[in-house]
Amino acid sequence: METNSTTDPRAVVQDTDERCQASTDRVEYVGMRVDGTPVVLNLTAHERLSPNRSLDLVRHSPAGFDWGYVGSGPAQLACALLLDYTDNETVAQQHYIQFRDAVVSQLVCDGPADCWHLIGEDIEAALVAESNDLVEPEEDI
Repeated sequence: METNSTTDPRAVVQDTDERCQASTDRVEYVGMRVDGTPVVLNLTAHERLSPNRSLDLVRHSPAGFDWGYVGSGPAQLACALLLDYTDNETVAQQHYIQFRDAVVSQLVCDGPADCWHLIGEDIEAALVAESNDLVEPEEDI
């Protein structure tokens, strides 16, 4: 089963371990609300994603992350996800707004026990799509 940010996460939970074991270098993030507070986990690294490192680059939302709309919380999350995934401050700083608009603003949690999933392939696809948008079309001579 291919997983992306639009896949029903309840159907994905059962095969999460199989996917991680099949590809140890695959990165997977999950976001949920715990008592109304947005929480993002890097499932591959078994750790909670913190805004602290991304706050050194951009200070959109010192209060934390959010998703599902275009705003300051999603901008901070976009920067943090790109920074965590690429481990490259330049990439994160140059691409987080477009990543927020294309990906983070589309992430949804529909209920108190619901969550979203985002894998490395989704992040790569968004970065490739953005770089393709930046390429100027060739002019016919």
